[in-house]
Amino acid sequence: MAKPFFSLQKFLRRAQFFLFFLTIAYLMAGSLLLLQRSYLVIQQNNRGTANVQGSAVDGLMPLDRYLEQRMFRSSYWNTKELAGGNIQEKQESNVLLDQPLWLISRNSELRQLRRRWFHNFVGDREHGQGVPSKLQKHTTVNKGTYIGCFIENAEDRTLKATVFYDLRKMTISHCQSACAERTYIYAGLSYGSECYCGNSLPPNRAKEEECNNECKGEKGSVCGGVSRLSVFQLEKLHTVVKQKKNSTYRGCYRAPENGTDVFPASFFNISTDMCLDFCSAKEYPLAIIQWPECFCGYPTVQFNLYERLDDYLCSGSLNDSSGSEVLRDENYYSVYQTPIQDTRCTTRRFLPTKSKVFIALSSFPGAGNTWVRHLIEYATGYYTGSYYFDGTLYNKGFKGEKDHWRSGRTICVKTHESGKREIEMYDSSILLIRNPYKALMAEFNRKCAGHLGYATERHWKSKEWPEFVNSYASWWASHALDWLQYGKKLLVVHYEDLKKELIGNLKEMVSFLGIPVNKDRLLCVENNKDGNFKRIGSNQTVVDPFTQEMKNTIDGYIRTVHKALKARNFTGLPEEYMPR
Repeated sequence: MAKPFFSLQKFLRRAQFFLFFLTIAYLMAGSLLLLQRSYLVIQQNNRGTANVQGSAVDGLMPLDRYLEQRMFRSSYWNTKELAGGNIQEKQESNVLLDQPLWLISRNSELRQLRRRWFHNFVGDREHGQGVPSKLQKHTTVNKGTYIGCFIENAEDRTLKATVFYDLRKMTISHCQSACAERTYIYAGLSYGSECYCGNSLPPNRAKEEECNNECKGEKGSVCGGVSRLSVFQLEKLHTVVKQKKNSTYRGCYRAPENGTDVFPASFFNISTDMCLDFCSAKEYPLAIIQWPECFCGYPTVQFNLYERLDDYLCSGSLNDSSGSEVLRDENYYSVYQTPIQDTRCTTRRFLPTKSKVFIALSSFPGAGNTWVRHLIEYATGYYTGSYYFDGTLYNKGFKGEKDHWRSGRTICVKTHESGKREIEMYDSSILLIRNPYKALMAEFNRKCAGHLGYATERHWKSKEWPEFVNSYASWWASHALDWLQYGKKLLVVHYEDLKKELIGNLKEMVSFLGIPVNKDRLLCVENNKDGNFKRIGSNQTVVDPFTQEMKNTIDGYIRTVHKALKARNFTGLPEEYMPR
């Protein structure tokens, strides 16, 4: 018995030594790999910052010396011509040549900057720094009357207006206030985090115990259930808000042929106020007066509200209770916008079959990407995706925000990335470009005060602003240049052109995405063009925050991108971008 025991003991001793040496070897191999990786990173950073050192340290350099060091060392960008805004053009229209050396030298810097931007972006969202204080003030007392639990039909909703989500802070009061703001009578909550509004009750009731989902932001309160709505009546809130919420006069328009067929609802009118009340109750966004009749409806191809006429054509001698003149001439209509949302284009869904084509919606931060996503979703009826995840956007109805960007279920994917590898992942791209002055200010506003707020005067006068411009201005240029160079199939859209001519540019984008154009849906988008991300209040900046040195630098970038667009046979930047 002693001999087998001794052999076992000897084997175990050898195994211990073997495991010990194996552990040492593993640690040494890991250390060598780590040292090699650190050396490569240091070497790459040295290459990326070699040309930057000795340039602008505490501020921006004069344009001449700045451009001389960063832009004038390329066979593509001609030194003397770039200073004057001229670039040698290549004869090959479908190929953009090598990048300027200043851009290559800053690639590592820009990658680090994008990483910092993304981490700050996520950090702001997680810590609530990106939410304006005005949006945090919700009514704490529920003023609506609970009606009951109802069955929710996702295919044909009765409450389908002012839809929004909040996976963390949804409360009954929050939903009620949002619906009352648009003068709706009913508010419905579902899944503990979804809010719907309308003026008609759902047809089918459900058992009360089926509404069993707790509100995400209010413990102990019920916010519907799975395919179930907790519905509240808002008459008290509705009357209070109605006095504050004014309808808008859209103007005088020529009467369409067969007006009774164009407008789905009508009645004999006594006053403008009665017509507005009637159309709001019927959930129509337009109240059209042709005295003595009142019509309700939507903007349509037959009545698109494009050609506004002089108001005197619609004037008459009869005044209503508010002092407004109502129409007597049968050839013209007075048109008013009610507080009701046009819901013809608000229904969206994921693609029915996964797309094998990946389309990017690319822009520099602050260029209006979120707004364009809103327009695309309403115009096509399909969700857009994102390379990132922003819970704030998801809560505002961008359901594709939660999907993986390569899921194939979204019509296009938002991205702020650039670089050859990142760009070539996409089969085609919409490149959104905005005036760098406006884009920089918009992104700085978002950085300081969230999606809907404004930076204060203290922010604009701080050291952070010139540092921000010094870093981000070159990113604006490099982003556009990279996509122009590596993008396979591009549609370039200028933010300012989209604001001026919404329908024409949106129609072009929808066609580029491979979706049939629905004209009535586009008119609905025009009626809902602002979306949920229009900044609150007025801009707090009184004076121009850009110094002359900043302007000289940014103007150089504008000339560079303008000539790059021309080299790819695109229309150059709008004239308002160009230095004056």
